[in-house]
Amino acid sequence: MTKTLRAFSLKGLGFVVLVVLLAACGGGGGVVPSASVNLESGTGRNLAVPDLGAVQAQGGASSLPDGWMNGAFMQIYVRGYKDSDGDGKGDLKGLISQLDYLQDLGVQGLWLMPVTQSEDHDHGYAVTHYRSIDTDYGSLADMSQLLTQAHQRGMGVILDHVINHASSQHPLFLNAASAKRNPQRPYFVWQDTAPSGWRVWGQNPWYSSGNGVYYAPFWSGMPDFNWKNEQVTTFHHDNLRFWLNLGVDGFRFDAVGNLVENGPTAWESQPENHRIMGQVQALLNSYDKRFMVCEAPAAPQAFAATASCGRAFAFDLKDHILRAVRGDSAAIASLNQYFLTAPPGMATFLANHDSFAGERVWNQLSGNLAQYKLAAASYLLLPGTPFIYYGEEIGMANGSGLSGDWALRTPMSWTGQVSGFTSGVPFRAASANIAVNHVQAQHGVEGSLHSFYKTLIGLRQRLPSLARGDYSAAWAQGTLMGFQRHWGSERTLVLYNYGLMAQPVTLNSLGAATRWVAEYPSAPEMVAGLDGTATLSLPPQSVTVYRLHH
Repeated sequence: MTKTLRAFSLKGLGFVVLVVLLAACGGGGGVVPSASVNLESGTGRNLAVPDLGAVQAQGGASSLPDGWMNGAFMQIYVRGYKDSDGDGKGDLKGLISQLDYLQDLGVQGLWLMPVTQSEDHDHGYAVTHYRSIDTDYGSLADMSQLLTQAHQRGMGVILDHVINHASSQHPLFLNAASAKRNPQRPYFVWQDTAPSGWRVWGQNPWYSSGNGVYYAPFWSGMPDFNWKNEQVTTFHHDNLRFWLNLGVDGFRFDAVGNLVENGPTAWESQPENHRIMGQVQALLNSYDKRFMVCEAPAAPQAFAATASCGRAFAFDLKDHILRAVRGDSAAIASLNQYFLTAPPGMATFLANHDSFAGERVWNQLSGNLAQYKLAAASYLLLPGTPFIYYGEEIGMANGSGLSGDWALRTPMSWTGQVSGFTSGVPFRAASANIAVNHVQAQHGVEGSLHSFYKTLIGLRQRLPSLARGDYSAAWAQGTLMGFQRHWGSERTLVLYNYGLMAQPVTLNSLGAATRWVAEYPSAPEMVAGLDGTATLSLPPQSVTVYRLHH
């Protein structure tokens, strides 16, 4: 999510109302903007709403392989990925041109940040039309081609669905804001006057429209839907079916912790949110091999429960990983114990498009390549579905001279110059380390970060126990840790040394007189004694993977 300062016009049928909006980001004095003209007159506007209307379920069996959603996903900011037409902005055709690269890396799923029409024309979370592609990115035909091409490579495509709020330029809100008696007023959260006692992320979340106040905690230009109104459920379910019928393989749902508000101290992670997302999960389960994952930073494990989203991003895990690779023994112990109690549907990651989740991994680890590789090995081999943020696999840094969210959403470093991204002028400054860390310099190069990611993703693909197996025999000791994964008859052993020195370790629970084959890196096989133990030395800052030999 992003929060930004804007001024724009609410445009309708033959008149304009100017609204000055105050950002919901840090600072600010809680000023509530007001409309310069009161539009109250009967039921107000009746603008056409092109993404409102019934959509019936269609479609047959998915062509994707079973278990495709257990493979590594790539999170892609389409505007920043690859430009095909020289306008300086990435697009769907540009993404299609890089599918072979993603397939070669081993990616099995793509999460596209919002590609629907939006008021912001950038991050995409201020949606103005839920059933149309932003013209900067292409067309519905381009989306269909992307789906076809991705599916031919065994890759699924999920879209970012903004379920909590819309743009204040969305026709539904323009109608709702025009009069208190407008039939579409109940789609959003309204009060006659601003209620007292509300502070969300340090800001007053209520804004004036001239006909009452509306609730918009992220930004005044993104009013929240009223999820206590069943019409909102119908609206979103119809729009989800629209994309599912087109062949989309699922969704990432934005800000699910903020769907329902029950008062000034009860605006996040309310019980109703789980029922809402459980209904969405049931809708997706009525289609073949579909996948969904939710963003809920305040309560990720609650939303990963089967009665809720079923899957959620592990915001409560990523910091343990990034501290563990620095040798923090407490973080190593917490990391090791996480999946003994966490739901299996956690989506693991190191960083993403939001600055509240941290800077680019390269910046967080100050370019320490050994720590970077350990961080990748940690989340790629643990349970859950791993999500790689585009450019992470080559160590992209924050954007040059940029801050906040914009520093994380920069053009992909395909070559050492921005011309690798676009033949025109890029929409934003490139990564600060583009001259050194780019695909052309790392692809196929032994020892490179890209090659390491490819190897670890390949391990997941080759060994089902790593992609979807259970988690057991977990232990941690100082800067060492290990665990086992099981799937069917396959059993793997994963060992880490986060320390700077080689360390001996005695392993148990291996099984009497069992033989273990080294899967990564190359090494002699390990044989357990009759008591099921074995002793070996773990190299500094290393990951080691063994497979039980039958």
